[in-house]
Amino acid sequence: MEQKILVLGVIGADVHAVGNRILDYAFTQAGFKVINIGVLATQEEFIHAAIETNADVILVSSLYGHGEIDCRGLREKCQETGIGNILMYVGGNLVCGKCDFESVKERFLAMGFDRVYPPGTMPETAIADLRKDLGITDTED
Repeated sequence: MEQKILVLGVIGADVHAVGNRILDYAFTQAGFKVINIGVLATQEEFIHAAIETNADVILVSSLYGHGEIDCRGLREKCQETGIGNILMYVGGNLVCGKCDFESVKERFLAMGFDRVYPPGTMPETAIADLRKDLGITDTED
């Protein structure tokens, strides 16, 4: 089976690089090809990287609390550029202040994200979801 390609980055004016590197390592170790666009990434950089690499998934990380603002309109921009069906995951401290995660999750799902993760989610959770969403099955039965 061909290696699935993930575009990973930290969106907006966010410079949280440590979590980004941990996710890069975890996804690479799990067998994915990771295109890490780093921190301070714009929506356009995610989209251009996805198009250039024929990526299967866009993974957006945000820790500084402005993810909702930074992510708004991303699905529509993907549709405008011809990659409207790409899987999109988002996780981290997505909003400022204490907020019920279920309401945050609903807002991001309404924005077109396929998976939404709260702060502190372990990479294994997203890896399991990626395998399920991309139809990857274990070949060792």
